[in-house]
Amino acid sequence: MKPITALNTLFVLLASLSTAFASAAASEVDTSLTYNSGILVLAFAGFLALVVVVQTVPALISLYGMIKGAAEAAKEKTARASVQSK
Repeated sequence: MKPITALNTLFVLLASLSTAFASAAASEVDTSLTYNSGILVLAFAGFLALVVVVQTVPALISLYGMIKGAAEAAKEKTARASVQSK
């Protein structure tokens, strides 16, 4: 291994460890503000989650249509090529 590669690897390793050390003090994290926000905040978060889930339905239908169209086009191209080769 080249010395510069080993040095870069060491720097990346140390940089990733510094993030882990910064978040190691789990006893100082206060999540009570998140859970004591109130019913309206939780309802809003639930509504946002519902919007995201509902938007995946048309996306999946559209994805299915694109895949189906691509498969039919490939099948038609293969059939056309086999007819022309005869």
